[in-house]
Amino acid sequence: MAEAVLLPKLGQTVEEATIVRWHKAEGDKVKKGDVLFEIETDKAVLEAESFHEGTLLKVLVAADETVPVSSVVGYVGAPGEEIPETPRPAAEPARPEAKPASRVHRDAGGTPAPRSAPVVPAAPQASPTPPKRLFISPRARMLARNRLVDPARVTGTGPNGRIVVKDIEAYTAANAIDSIRISPAARRLAEREGVAILDVRPTGDSGRVLVCDVKRALAERPVPLSKMRQVIAQRLTQSFTTTPHFYVTVEVDMTDMLAFRRKIKDAGRHYTVTDFILQSVVLSLQEFPVLNSVTDGHKVRWHGSVDLGMAVGLDEGLVVPVIRNAQDMTLDQLHDAARALAAKARDGKLVPDEMTGSTFTVSNMGMLDVENFGAIINPGESAILATASTVERPAAVNGTVCVRRIMKMTLSADHRIVDGTMGAGFINAIKQKIEDIALWKRLTL
Repeated sequence: MAEAVLLPKLGQTVEEATIVRWHKAEGDKVKKGDVLFEIETDKAVLEAESFHEGTLLKVLVAADETVPVSSVVGYVGAPGEEIPETPRPAAEPARPEAKPASRVHRDAGGTPAPRSAPVVPAAPQASPTPPKRLFISPRARMLARNRLVDPARVTGTGPNGRIVVKDIEAYTAANAIDSIRISPAARRLAEREGVAILDVRPTGDSGRVLVCDVKRALAERPVPLSKMRQVIAQRLTQSFTTTPHFYVTVEVDMTDMLAFRRKIKDAGRHYTVTDFILQSVVLSLQEFPVLNSVTDGHKVRWHGSVDLGMAVGLDEGLVVPVIRNAQDMTLDQLHDAARALAAKARDGKLVPDEMTGSTFTVSNMGMLDVENFGAIINPGESAILATASTVERPAAVNGTVCVRRIMKMTLSADHRIVDGTMGAGFINAIKQKIEDIALWKRLTL
């Protein structure tokens, strides 16, 4: 009997996913471990491998369709093998994201209490409005295509509002479409791609539409955001509009740190600047636990561990892999965890559980030639640290002016629980640790 191909379960919070594309077509040979298809969740695009060997007999869910996890999306088996009757999976409404309830939190007075539902709720998902069905006769549709008219803009006068030929002709006359000059090549391209002539801005002599004008109109067509970008937009809009952000910026003298890093690198210890920043943040969060907390404006919840988010930029969007229990790690362990997670992020191998539940996030754009920036706090956290590029600039040191390597850091904090004094104290604690070479000598022994 043919083996069912299931949409894999990708973490505790993922209820559905979209198949982006199939790597195999019906009739293709499949080996165990072959990538069958790519799926997109609200957090990442991932590859799904085959657990079976044989032939891809049937694809039940096409590309760009969204279905619940564990749904049957296809079958693999021997050619000609019987395929079971399987109802087509239907997409379920997305459920609010919830964090695991395994850790202990403390209330505002510091008393341990069982962890309950997240303080910061997910913003409600707007129900997409289904596209309005277009009632148009076949002849009218063909005429609209020949005249380069978008039929969706035409008012139908036929039965039940159906668009008929005379409606296309009336629209054409009202907009003087027949008088628009267009080159034969541009007309062929516009007709093939379904570009409405009124959407094209002509640049040719005497207002003639050229091929380049049609190509520009094609490039300017709106395209839907990916599921990941939609969720990024929704979550960051929620955070920025519901959390009162305030910002504190300091300059960090990286000169001695970079010299120390070069020295230990020559000795075979390959730490990155990010490693030192992350370690400084972890140590400082233990001194300032309010920065490792979250509030809904009525209660504050302290996180018992430092689950450090590390922003990684990808072509598809920003992902934040999480280093769990960073407070218990040595610098070597932190380095290994950060490197492994960053590599998985760039290879598209992160699973959703590795990108949820952070308690504080660091966003490092030091490699992008950025002087300074402020980041938006991730929902479920009270602050985020943005670190910029290190640049040479003149600085006063012991009464003399010399060239130093300077990096700016900006803390974005939730003003409901973090005041200016605390925010300044926290970011200066990070600065002092980064500049403390004696500390790094002890931590790298």
